[in-house]
Amino acid sequence: MLLRAHSEEHLRRIGAAADDFDPDCPAYADTFEHAARAAGAAVDVAHAAMAGERAFSLMRPPGHHATRDRAMGFCYFNHIAIAALDALETGVEQIALWDFDAHHGNGTEAIIANHPRIAFASIHQSPLYPGTGLRSFANISNFPVAPMTSRAEHMAVIQRALKTLLAFQPSLLLVSAGFDAYAGDPITQLALEAEDFATCGKWLRDTGLPAGAILEGGYSDALPELINAFLTAWSDEETALS
Repeated sequence: MLLRAHSEEHLRRIGAAADDFDPDCPAYADTFEHAARAAGAAVDVAHAAMAGERAFSLMRPPGHHATRDRAMGFCYFNHIAIAALDALETGVEQIALWDFDAHHGNGTEAIIANHPRIAFASIHQSPLYPGTGLRSFANISNFPVAPMTSRAEHMAVIQRALKTLLAFQPSLLLVSAGFDAYAGDPITQLALEAEDFATCGKWLRDTGLPAGAILEGGYSDALPELINAFLTAWSDEETALS
């Protein structure tokens, strides 16, 4: 499963976990197991979506910064890339990846760039870590937004990114659901509120596509409220998180 997105050397380094990979990716004795469980949960999300269920993974660490050969940005394995590549091998024709985390999904882009059956769209603050995502090409659509972009403008960009993906006519839509574009997030400078994430959930529901979502960033105390808003609007049912 992991080899679909990562090199054998990368898996060996994560498994050994002797030294910190960088200041954001410390090494612990069970790093490999924790990250592999999160990747497995993402695969389960994709399979559930393919079966017609709405599925969301609360697992961490997140994944969208991890490249084929490098752990970075709190990410050890790229869960959404692993899930997408697995889904292609189990009957899905075309997959769209919608990443509205405040940071560019550089690892996802690097792994699936130029893949003819996957389309990727990332909406992210720029400038901001990791400093990438400034251009679009082939199957990659990047939508950088400036710090403190207005809510209305930011949401218009998120919607435009989704419409770009829908034009690809995917049979499965997977979401890198980051909640660090929230106005109260401590490491970003964006302005979204809980109702904006609810709007993202409604848009996801309105696509009518088989869809699953995977938790990426989000570092404020309001994270449960933000996730709840997104999931409630997506399912149109009350969702309780504790």
